[in-house]
Amino acid sequence: MARDNPTASLAKLTGGQSFALTGGSVIHDDGSQSVSDIVVGADGRIAIVEPFLDTGSYSAHVDITGMLVSPGFVDAHQHLDKTGVLRFTPNPSGTLQGAREAFAKYARTAGPDDIRKRATRTIGRCLSRGTTAIRSHINVDKDAGFHGIETLAAIRDAEKHRITLQLVAFMTPHPGQDFEWLGKNIDGAVALADAVGGTPAVSEDPPRYLDILFSAAVKSGKPIDLHLDEHLDAGVHLLDAALDRVERFGMQGRTVFSHVSVLSALPRRQYQRIAERLHKLNVGVVTLPAANLYLQGRDYEVLPPRGLTRVAELYRAGITVATASDNIQDPFVPTGSGDMLEIARWTLLAGHLRGDELAAAHSMITTAPARLMGLGKAYGLRPGARADFVVTDCIDTDMLVAGGPDRAFVFSNGRLVSQSATENIRLEENA
Repeated sequence: MARDNPTASLAKLTGGQSFALTGGSVIHDDGSQSVSDIVVGADGRIAIVEPFLDTGSYSAHVDITGMLVSPGFVDAHQHLDKTGVLRFTPNPSGTLQGAREAFAKYARTAGPDDIRKRATRTIGRCLSRGTTAIRSHINVDKDAGFHGIETLAAIRDAEKHRITLQLVAFMTPHPGQDFEWLGKNIDGAVALADAVGGTPAVSEDPPRYLDILFSAAVKSGKPIDLHLDEHLDAGVHLLDAALDRVERFGMQGRTVFSHVSVLSALPRRQYQRIAERLHKLNVGVVTLPAANLYLQGRDYEVLPPRGLTRVAELYRAGITVATASDNIQDPFVPTGSGDMLEIARWTLLAGHLRGDELAAAHSMITTAPARLMGLGKAYGLRPGARADFVVTDCIDTDMLVAGGPDRAFVFSNGRLVSQSATENIRLEENA
């Protein structure tokens, strides 16, 4: 294959065959980069990552000298059962409670076909933008029933060769019905899922609710991922209560707290105490900048807060921090394209990371969420890992995050699933 046109050569790679990519700059788990060759086996796994390989025996090989290879992007927090319902679920207040009420009403009529079409479309858009793994929270409650979790479980199993999809049984509490309904249905929901989740702040009895969730996680042997303290009221938070249960139920290293917006409202000394507990108990954090910027702080008359957790401080304290899309085009977040590089930029800007921490933002959409999702050795640019990666015309990680590529090729399970070029887009727009 000709070196003078790597773009055309990459586009010709098909699945089910082994191939080699030579001379590209590979981003490793620790954020470092080195020029290495990559051999992908016919099984869709990475066989070799080493410099200066003899690739002459491979019938398909492409010289990608000057191009950057990143592990596939990981979106560790979505809501695929809600995606794309914006036009049907008005939220005039723009608040979190307004969004909850709007979707609860819609969920009573949303059948499996509706959920499948919307979720499948969003998954396709995410994949085309380089996301090769998604963890999605799926409402399970009296409004949504099991429609969402059953539909997404079927999609997860059918699409496993194309994308890694994890489901969180998001046991959403309802006033007056939390515990009777939970007790009857939580085991069935968790059996269909990959993790246990919920939102304690809106439960009528948060301690009891947390005990139910953690008990279900231990019983099923599955991790837990909570929507925790998605508010800015420093006088009311459940961080200590949740951390107590991480310790008591032995869920260290298997727990994720999503949002934790309230950390930004706590006095520094109190925040530091919580941060020390997060670190000691190996609890990960997922920040959701789109939702928190949109929903939080609407009642402030002056200087509305950003609404995010203390992203930069948590990261610098050595706590595993990921960033994610959360909702895409629904009453919680009316925008969203599934582009994790866009989310990384939002996180850097709104989360007060510095200009010399672009690589940190990249880690928050790659290695950090992969760690929180427990992808282990199946993820990354290493032998034995699933061949999920993005080849771009960027020269380094900083350029990839700061401005994004003009040309990108997305490989999932060793197959080219998407390619894009800004030149083509411009030509189509001018046509």
